[in-house]
Amino acid sequence: MIYIKKICFGFLLFCAISLSGNAQEHTDTDDLNFTEIRQETDSSSFKTAPNTIKAAERTDINKPVSVPKQENKTLLGIFIAGFLGGMAALLMPCIFPMLPLTVSFFTKGSEKGRAFRRAALYGIFIILIYVVLGLLVTVIFGADALNSLSTNGIFNFFFFLLLVIFAASFFGAFEITLPSNWVNKMDANSDKGGMAGLFFMAGTLALVSFSCTGPIIGTLLVQAATTGALLGPAIGMFGFSLALAIPFALFALFPSAMNKLPKSGGWLNSVKVVLGFLELAFALKFLSNVDLAYHWEWFDREIFLGLWIVIFGMMGIYLLGKLRFSHDSPLAFISVPRLFLSIVVLAFTVYLIPGMWGAPLRSVSAFLPPQETQDFDLYTSGLLAGKQPATNDGPHKYADKFHAPLKLNAYFDYKEGLAAAKKLNKPLLIDFTGHACVNCRKMEANVWPDKDIYNMLSNDYVLIQLYVDDKSEVDPADIVVTPEGRKLNTIGKKWSDLQARKFKSNSQPFYVLLDPRSEEILIQPQGADYEIVHYKKFLENGLKAYNR
Repeated sequence: MIYIKKICFGFLLFCAISLSGNAQEHTDTDDLNFTEIRQETDSSSFKTAPNTIKAAERTDINKPVSVPKQENKTLLGIFIAGFLGGMAALLMPCIFPMLPLTVSFFTKGSEKGRAFRRAALYGIFIILIYVVLGLLVTVIFGADALNSLSTNGIFNFFFFLLLVIFAASFFGAFEITLPSNWVNKMDANSDKGGMAGLFFMAGTLALVSFSCTGPIIGTLLVQAATTGALLGPAIGMFGFSLALAIPFALFALFPSAMNKLPKSGGWLNSVKVVLGFLELAFALKFLSNVDLAYHWEWFDREIFLGLWIVIFGMMGIYLLGKLRFSHDSPLAFISVPRLFLSIVVLAFTVYLIPGMWGAPLRSVSAFLPPQETQDFDLYTSGLLAGKQPATNDGPHKYADKFHAPLKLNAYFDYKEGLAAAKKLNKPLLIDFTGHACVNCRKMEANVWPDKDIYNMLSNDYVLIQLYVDDKSEVDPADIVVTPEGRKLNTIGKKWSDLQARKFKSNSQPFYVLLDPRSEEILIQPQGADYEIVHYKKFLENGLKAYNR
């Protein structure tokens, strides 16, 4: 029993990590018409990817790194997050006690083969119900709306409030329930025989357990929707429902294994509370996205970390039995799995503390606000000690809104960066990035600080960072109007249009090495690659192509 509990609690931590960080960021470019941005560049001189490959072949450079297929990675991450969320949902007080009751219904008076078939069909109907729910999200919002969710300030703030409400529900403040007449009608229909009865039994489980599974499903759908993947919500629901369905089929096939399950008790509510803490921590990421995109500049890195330290510290104290909520049972002693989990949580809390003074915290850097938002940063100054600083040629356009990582001398406007590269006779590194892009932050925190890479970024390239999700309005003279009358009136819209039109990509980060003299791509662009050796080779090949 202790072993099973230990596994279950482990699933909770992995679920939270997966929900937070498996998605590649996309921008709302599907509805844009990719027309010439006259203020920024002459498209007649800007060569596209086929010319790039030919240039690379002429200079005998090694085969360029291909752009990663991020869509498959995103869907796999969503599936894993959904599956782990389903495993966590199994431990909820609304579902776990129903497991032996439902399995006994299938096995009582039935031979093993028939019991397994009925339980498997029951599981298939569970999967069908939740996958249809995921598809409905896509149909209701539409593909374009799903793509825009990841960078929309109103939606991000709404998601923040929604996750706080979910956390409060798990803490016991209230229960999120569906209308009782829905449950009664579904339960009445479950008395029917055959496939129809099994379908309505599955529907009854979905409705009755909603008070526990609703926050998990809501969090999963929010994360799946904000990835911009069209099938994200459906894939997430498939993983979630698969995790719910498998135990019913397996225990119907091996009913004796039911005796090894831990008994229901107060530990089930502890699972809810722990998940509530994780929901609360996860909610802060959405609030941070809004703060960065709209330049509020009040939710910086140390405030974010301070809240995380308090949240995870309180979680560890709760696991030790020093905090109690309204639905908690008296805790006579601390079980070994609970003790181990509290050690992990409190150790993680201690790990976060140096971040208040600028420690990079690389294991979670993708989820935190950028390092440059830190007011008191000892890390960056120490990191750059002894390194040749980037040459600063004065204030750049939009420098009041954006700050380059590691104090690099970056440009934030394509035209200005291109002119600087021509003047300095250096190749361009265009970094299509975003405020809400977790993979961008991970690259800047884990790859760019490498000594060789930093020197190349600082001295061998002219760096242009183009934020595709920024909501700041541009000057009237810089507004671009498409033939259909759509105005590209924000910084983010202009750069997302440039990326999608010129490079046929809408994922971030996206790195383009460009020859400013001809505006030819030096080698094939690439996305995130956390292997320092690979990214270093990417930059070196770009320099070789430029110098030949």
